[in-house]
Amino acid sequence: MDIVLRAVFAYVFLQFLLRVVGRRELSSMEPSDVLLLVVMGDLVQNGVTQSDDSVTGLALATTTFGLLTVATSYVVFKSRRARSVIEGEPLIVVEDGKPIEKNMRGDRITLDDIAEEARGQGIESLDKVKWAVLETSGKITFIEK
Repeated sequence: MDIVLRAVFAYVFLQFLLRVVGRRELSSMEPSDVLLLVVMGDLVQNGVTQSDDSVTGLALATTTFGLLTVATSYVVFKSRRARSVIEGEPLIVVEDGKPIEKNMRGDRITLDDIAEEARGQGIESLDKVKWAVLETSGKITFIEK
């Protein structure tokens, strides 16, 4: 039972940590970010199983994480409030060609990041953008004027 409780704590902690890290960072992972996730996975495994190398410990921890993932997706599907807490809300970062600094600062997005995404979608100038929206996935979508 100790392994299950540790796995529940680790799952909730990682959900919180990934939410704090921010959408934009997760959508454009650098090699150092991948390395951090791999190391974090190993550290969490050690904390969950406390050096329990048994197959039972592996099965309990993995099953707990799997069930929590399914339960989280079900709760997010059923509850708008839970969805906004766990996944966040889309955020307007440009309106009528003007960047919204407060929203950009909250998710640590620079004007250069937005301009790069716009160019990638064939938009040459933010003046042509009615809205730029930072989606919950970290992708920026543009609606032209």
